[in-house]
Amino acid sequence: MTSPFVLSQSDGRPMYLQIIEQIRLRITVGDWQPGFKLPSIRELAVATRVSVITVKRAYQELEKDGVIITRQGKGSYVAEIDGLDLKLRREELDQHLQEAIAVARGLGIDQEELLARLKALLADEPE
Repeated sequence: MTSPFVLSQSDGRPMYLQIIEQIRLRITVGDWQPGFKLPSIRELAVATRVSVITVKRAYQELEKDGVIITRQGKGSYVAEIDGLDLKLRREELDQHLQEAIAVARGLGIDQEELLARLKALLADEPE
């Protein structure tokens, strides 16, 4: 059983982005496999207490990104793409790495020092 969506009014991001993030996460961790039927827009709107328009926007963005497909009159499904979960994992990691690069630049840390720090942290991590 998949855990319910948790949206936060105090999160600075729009609700549709929070929905996108949670759907992508479910796919990334394997809870929702390729071909999995997503809740209908109306069902998810009721469950998350947001407007149908908000959920529809999230689904449209996910479809534009190739993460889900919508079949008229049938519903929305996780796209049946080999390696979709891996692709989403890489995108998630890249986003965090971009944030780390931005922080490093803000601190005046150059690429070589950032790479050295990353290698040192990786060396200290148990496998």
